Parts: sequence; structure tokens; C-alpha cells
Amino acid sequence: MTPPGVTPPGETPPGQTPPGETPPGETPPGETPPGETPPAECPPPGDDTEIPTAPGQPVCQDIGSDQLGLDWPVSTDNVEVVGYDIFDGSTTIANAPAPPVLIVGLTPATTYQFTVVARDAAGNVSDSSPMVECATTEAGDTEAPSAPAELTQANVTATTVDLSWQASTGEPTAYLVRDAEENVLATTAGDATSATVSGLTCATPYTVHVVARDAAGNLSEPSGTQEFTTAACAESGVPQEAATLSEGWTIPWDVAWSPTGDWSLVTQRDDFKVFKVTAAGERTEVGTVPETVTTDGEGGLMGIAVPATWNGTTDRDVYVMHTAAEGNRVARMAFDGTALSDYRTVLTGIRKNRFHNGGRIRFGPDGFLYVTTGDAQQPSLAQDPTSLNGKILRITKDGAAAPGNPSGTPVYSLGHRNPQGLAWDSAGRLWSSELGNMSWDELNLIEAGKNYGWPTCEGECATEGMTNPKKTWTPAMASPSGLAIVGDTAYVAAMRGERLWRVPLNGTEAGEASAYFQGEHGRLRAVEKVPDADALWLGTTNGEGDKLLRVPLG
Repeated sequence: MTPPGVTPPGETPPGQTPPGETPPGETPPGETPPGETPPAECPPPGDDTEIPTAPGQPVCQDIGSDQLGLDWPVSTDNVEVVGYDIFDGSTTIANAPAPPVLIVGLTPATTYQFTVVARDAAGNVSDSSPMVECATTEAGDTEAPSAPAELTQANVTATTVDLSWQASTGEPTAYLVRDAEENVLATTAGDATSATVSGLTCATPYTVHVVARDAAGNLSEPSGTQEFTTAACAESGVPQEAATLSEGWTIPWDVAWSPTGDWSLVTQRDDFKVFKVTAAGERTEVGTVPETVTTDGEGGLMGIAVPATWNGTTDRDVYVMHTAAEGNRVARMAFDGTALSDYRTVLTGIRKNRFHNGGRIRFGPDGFLYVTTGDAQQPSLAQDPTSLNGKILRITKDGAAAPGNPSGTPVYSLGHRNPQGLAWDSAGRLWSSELGNMSWDELNLIEAGKNYGWPTCEGECATEGMTNPKKTWTPAMASPSGLAIVGDTAYVAAMRGERLWRVPLNGTEAGEASAYFQGEHGRLRAVEKVPDADALWLGTTNGEGDKLLRVPLG
């Protein structure tokens, strides 16, 4: 029997709420009080597909000779922004959890073009911020290293030479091998006193010297010179002197020849115009691609392709890749030989950004359309099989996945950062040139379903499941865009490298590369074989005064 005033075991005392029940007038845990808005639910990271807002206008501060601070208005996100990637042009140069950031290791007296993108916890990346241009100051250290001494040469071949020299004093961080026009032929680490210089042009006289560079960017006086002539070209297809075919262009991006071979279509990236150019170089504007926008970087009107079935009457469609409001698109327009009309979308869902938009399109020997897409400054997309970015796509003329694609989607290969060149060799093998980040540009042999590594690998690596490139260059030597193959010789147009690379292909391997026109015409983007002729067309993209060049092959 329970004494008076004592609650029996298992019962609730008067005026108290039984365990597990909510007191009168209070809201049960996990529920929203009446009249209040339920809090937004945070989706699990794997389900979050909303990108952060773009960062605001970056501002440079505390500028020194080899470092500077960068600040910007932060991005917002439906979950959380976890970090920012800072780009100089299209190259990732730094990362930060939040602004501001101190960027170190810069070159004195050098102009940089910075943009910022934000990343959230799910790996989604924002659109790019506006650009800010900042220049580092002159170095406080003005004492240059001593000149390298006793430069010697050995083992001259058609494309290489071995050089050695005596080390400089003054703690150099690099040695630069230069020719008589001050073009850099090779760069070595500061403790190196020898180099094998590759990529030389066969049957060509050279006069070279070496200079030392220190951490402040000071350059030594040049070493003595060495003169030599490379050996005769072992193969045909050697580029001869370039002649101007057509002038007055502004960033001509791509060239596509007609099936008849008597005219081509050429795109201009920033004004979205298409021109018809005859084999003799006569140019006529034929239209503008609708719904095209710029990214104030590498986007706009890019690739163009004319199928082999085009006849101007019953089959009039030509294909373009361009940037639109929502992203990058493949589209088609009717072309009757005189004017473009009847714009229709073929493929969407390709993310855009200021840089890394890919953009080349080509019809393959199988009749299907191949499309290069960049990672849109979001490297994780290159490894995402459900994304169209960071890929080479293979589609029908209507935009469907081509029969035989490895996954039944448009994706043909993945793991690409910013592929742009597409061409097939004499055996029908597909090759692609690709822009790397800070270390290696690539020439790849593309096979269905293969993974080309980015962002796990840049250049060669030993990671299981990744396919290595067949040829690599540093970005300063290449930054490749267009690619043409004549027989079994590849020609790669280099932008930052300002040269044309010639690479003999030996089955599934790439031979020794040699360079042509170094520094003569500026940035080279487009390269195409002239039908029924041993010649190439090259397009320069220097921003003004651009040209189409005709290059005979010897």
C-alpha cells in the first residue's frame, strides 16, 4: 500500500508530464511550432546538386615582388561553401578555405589575371568571379646570377642536342636555353648543368646560349654561344614557310572543310560569326549563330563541323558548338552554300564556365559526331560518368548516344581537363590534344571507355585504371588546341607555346616531336589539312590582326 501523498511506482506525479510525452503548449521535438516556417532541410552531400553563387569582384592588396593578397566577396550556398580555387587565366594557381588568401611564388614585374570559383561540400563548383588584373612589383633583389660558362654541345640529331655548362653563382633557380631570337628552347632546374634540348626543327641551323634566373626573376648575362645544324629530316610532311592566306580576323577558332574541298567554314569566337573561305582565301560572312553568349574567357562560338553527306540541297545541316545562357551546346543550322538559317539545338547539359569549355567537334570515319568538353573549372566532373563535362562525347546527328558507346550514354572517354584537338590517323585511330594545368599538356590516343586521369593525373602516372598520354609538353611549350593528322603525322597547334608541333605516329605510339614557326606568328589555335593538297591551314588567335596561314608540307 502506497502512503498518502506518495506517487505509486510507474505512475506520474500530479502536474507533471509522463515520460516521452510533450507538456501542454509545447512543441514536440522535431516539429515546427504553429505559425513558424519549418527550417530548410540540408540534403546529404551526395544529393546536393545546387552550385554556390559566384564569388564577387576580387581585389588585389599588399602587392609585393613575389606575392600578393587577394580578397573577394564570399559565395553563398544552400549547404556550405568549403573552399575556393584561384585561377590565373585558365590555370589553377592557389586554393583557400575563405578569403583573403596570400598567393606566393609569383614572378616579379609580371601581370596576372585572377578569377575565383567556390566549392561546396558536395564538390559543386560555382561560376567564375569577375576577373582582376594585378601586376607584381619589381624585385628588391636586383643582383643577377653570374653568366653560365663553358657551354658545350654534343650528339646533334634531327630534333635534339645535348648541352652542358658550368654552374652560375648567385643561387640560380633555373637555367633557360635560348636561340638567337631569344625563344626559350628548354628550361631546367637551378642545380642542373646539362640538358637535352628536344623539339628542334630538322635540317635547321641554330645558335644557342644559356642564361641563369634566380628566385627574384633576375636574369644573368648570356653564356657563350654554340652553333650547330640539326640533321636532315628523316620523313616527309615537314612544314615549309607559311604564307598569309587571309587577314583581318579576330580569334578565328575553328576551320571545317566542305566535302567538295573547295571551301571551308570558319568560326570567330567572340562575335559569333561564321565565314565561308574558299581554297584561295576569299572570305564571305554567311551568318551568326543565335543564342550564343561569351564567358569573357574561353567560351563563345567554338567548333564547327560539316558532315560528309552535306550537299547543300537535300542535306544542308552543319554543326556548331557554342556557349549559351544555360551552358555549352551542340546545335545545327541549315547551310545552302550561301547563308546559315534554321537554328536547332542538338545537345545540351554541358556545363560552362569562364574557362575549360572544350569546344572542338568533328565527324569521325564512322559518321558520328565527336565532341570535346572541358571540366568547366570543376575537376570532379571529369571523373563523374553521369556528367557530360571533362569528356569526349560520341553522338548521332540528332544528339543521341551513338550506338556502341561504352556506357550507352554520349560519353566515349572520360578524365579530361580541357581537350580540344580531334583527328584520326590512317588506321582510323582517334587522337586528341589536351590542355593541362601547371605541369603537362597531352597528346592522347583515345579509346572507347578509357579514363585519361584528370584530376588524379596530369601527364603520366601509375594510378590503376588511368590511361597515360602518348606525348607530353610543359604548358609554356605548348598549351595545345587544334590537331590535324596527315597520313600518320600529327600537327598540334600551340597557343602559349606559339609554335606548330609535328609528331610522327608509329601505330599506337608517338615519335619524337619537332617544332616549327616558334614565336613567328604568335598563338596558333586552328590547324587543318587542305583537301587534295600537301598543305595545312593555320589560324592565329592573338586577339587582333589574326590571320589564316597556308603551310606547304615538304
